[in-house]
Amino acid sequence: MIAQTLPIIDFAGATDEALARQLDRAFTDIGFCYFRGIGVDRSLVDGVFEASRRFHAQPRAAKDAIAMNSFHRGYMAPKTSIIQTSSVATVTKPNDSESFMLMHEVPPDDPRYGRPLDGPNLWPDLPGFREPVEAYEQAMHAFCLRLLSPMALALGLPRDWFLPHFVQPTTFLRLLHYPPHAKDAPDDAFGSAPHTDYGFITILAQDRQGGLEVRRKDGTWLAAPPLEGTWVVNVADMLSRWTNGRWQSTPHRVTNLSGSDRYSCPYFFDMAMDSIVEVLPTCRPAKHPAVRYGDYLMERLDKNYAYRQQPAA
Repeated sequence: MIAQTLPIIDFAGATDEALARQLDRAFTDIGFCYFRGIGVDRSLVDGVFEASRRFHAQPRAAKDAIAMNSFHRGYMAPKTSIIQTSSVATVTKPNDSESFMLMHEVPPDDPRYGRPLDGPNLWPDLPGFREPVEAYEQAMHAFCLRLLSPMALALGLPRDWFLPHFVQPTTFLRLLHYPPHAKDAPDDAFGSAPHTDYGFITILAQDRQGGLEVRRKDGTWLAAPPLEGTWVVNVADMLSRWTNGRWQSTPHRVTNLSGSDRYSCPYFFDMAMDSIVEVLPTCRPAKHPAVRYGDYLMERLDKNYAYRQQPAA
């Protein structure tokens, strides 16, 4: 049966075993669902959205002052990302969105410092911005660590199976702004073109404007509208690969037809860059060879983002 709505998984008061059954069903059937009751206070969500609106309301010069650095942190201007690695569409136009990217902080005295994606975050000269953004990131990080246990149980693994891969996780918090979709825009213009996410799992907070769509198994698109008190959650490529395709990394896209600005805050929680992703012992025989997550990730970033294709000065 083709899904008509995304399932909703409520964490409030649920046991890990009950959550495991619901996660397996949702991630097997469509790869997407809503979470509610995850213990992240509404004030933290409101705070990060207010910070995002304030950031994007700044003059372009102020945002360009913290343009994306080589560690993939900072401001990404409109129409500077094009999803060349999409496996679900031939993408020819850049995404009509802008964003501020925050990742896991790696200070200069950390042994990882200087490796790809292991470096400092950039912050705007905007009073009161950093605190709510960091508070939301920390709350999402803590929840994702708790999520690892029911996910492992869902796959027939010991509840602590994933933990060694997330001692130093690769994380991204992206504050996205989508302008209204132009009335004369071509059919292949998107706020975010059809794509799958790269890593482990994505947990998305979205405002009330809507525009996110998920591709069903028959190729049609299902709206994932905002529901009060929920996050939209999806399996990403590496988790799908770990499960040998049992859990789907489902294509999705964004077109902002609301007539006003749209804001969303996806949190990407991925394994350590050095993690080797090979099919889980409960999901064999393997269809794909093992891959180092960092290699997979860097190949996609290098192809999809304009700032990474510019020659060094």
